[in-house]
Amino acid sequence: MADRLTFELVSPERLLLSAQVDMVVVPGTEGEFGVLAGHAPLVSTLRPGVISVHDEKAIQRIFVRGGFAEVTPDGLTVLAEEAIDLATLDTAALNARIKDAEEDVADAKSEIARASAQAQLDGLRAVRESL
Repeated sequence: MADRLTFELVSPERLLLSAQVDMVVVPGTEGEFGVLAGHAPLVSTLRPGVISVHDEKAIQRIFVRGGFAEVTPDGLTVLAEEAIDLATLDTAALNARIKDAEEDVADAKSEIARASAQAQLDGLRAVRESL
């Protein structure tokens, strides 16, 4: 059996995933990169995109919005601002959230409020594009 990689996905609220996996593909700001057991140490910021977790039986796809990835001799840790398992995503609820966010952008009373609402809208649209 080939060496396995220790992978942990952490959000600000909690540890979302901790597993021994075959490979993880991460959306870095400089491009996607794959991590296997024994990978050289690396730190990267994340762009909005999908982390693909490859295991013996399946590939799990998780949307992340921002954060950091760190590869150490112990494995890969991803600290994500937001993480959504695409297999459990309710597309109708996502579309409703996008509509609400579009209204928030249109109704914003200040540039700061508009920028915050636009950032939320952009993140939701990125999730939809990842499906």
